[in-house]
Amino acid sequence: MTPSHDISRLVEIMAALRAPQTGCPWDVEQDFRSIAPYTIEEAYEVADAIGRGDMDDLREELGDLLLQVVYHARMAEEDGAFAFGDVVEAITTKMIRRHPHVFGDETARGAGMAKGMWDRIKAEEKAEKAARRMARGLPEEQRKGFLDDVPSNFPALTRALKLQQKAAKVGFDWSEAAPILAKIEEEIGELREAMAKGETAAMQDEFGDVLFALVNFGRHLGIDAEAALSGTNAKFRDRFHHVERALEGSGGSLQSATLDEMEALWQQAKGKR
Repeated sequence: MTPSHDISRLVEIMAALRAPQTGCPWDVEQDFRSIAPYTIEEAYEVADAIGRGDMDDLREELGDLLLQVVYHARMAEEDGAFAFGDVVEAITTKMIRRHPHVFGDETARGAGMAKGMWDRIKAEEKAEKAARRMARGLPEEQRKGFLDDVPSNFPALTRALKLQQKAAKVGFDWSEAAPILAKIEEEIGELREAMAKGETAAMQDEFGDVLFALVNFGRHLGIDAEAALSGTNAKFRDRFHHVERALEGSGGSLQSATLDEMEALWQQAKGKR
C-alpha cells in the first residue's frame, strides 16, 4: 500500500489495521473509550503547533487528528452504526445549512447573515436531534438537558465558561461584573470555613466554587480563563527557567539553592518582563 493525497487511502489503511486476522493487534483491540484520550491529546498537539507557529508540525499534527476521526468512524462502521462517508455527509449538510448567505438561493445570499439566524438554525438542529433520540426510544434520563450539549471532557475551565455562556442565553446571568467580586469573596469565606474545620471534601467543593466564580468574573470582563491561565503558566515557566539558568551560571543548582536565593532571582526575572 502506498501513500496518497486521497482521503480514501487513509480509510483503507485504517480498515486494514482493524482487520481481525491480518491487522495490527494493538489497533484491533481498541474501542471508542480507549481511543478517546488519544483524540483529545491530538487536538491539543494541533493547538500547540499553532501556538508555536510551526507549520511543518501543524501539517503532521492535523494528519494525526484526522486519523482519529477515521479511527472512530471505522469502529462505528464495524458496529453497523455509520461510516466515514456518513461523517462527511453530516458535516457538509450542517455547514451548508448554517450558511444560507453563502450556499442558499439568490435571495438568501442577498439577504446576508440575518441577526439571530445562527441561533435559529442551531435551535432547529437541536430539536431534530431531540426528535431522533425520542424515536430511538431513549429513556428520559438519557435525553439531553439544556446544558448537556457542553461536552463533559472539555478542560474544566473551558467547560465552566461554556456552561455559563449557555445559561446566560436564557437570562441566568449577572447583569454586570462588579457583583461577582462579592460572590468570589463569599466563596473564599466558605473555603476558609472548610479549611478551619479541616474538611477535605468541603475544601475541594468550595475551592471549585471559587474557580467557577473566577471564570464567571473573567467572562464578564471579556477574559477567557483558560487562555489567561495558559498565559500565566507560560510566564511561570519562563521565569522559573530564568532562575534555573542563573543558578547554573553561578555554579549552583535548583536542588542546592535556598528559597531566598530563588526568590531573589525570581524577582529579577519579573523585572525583565
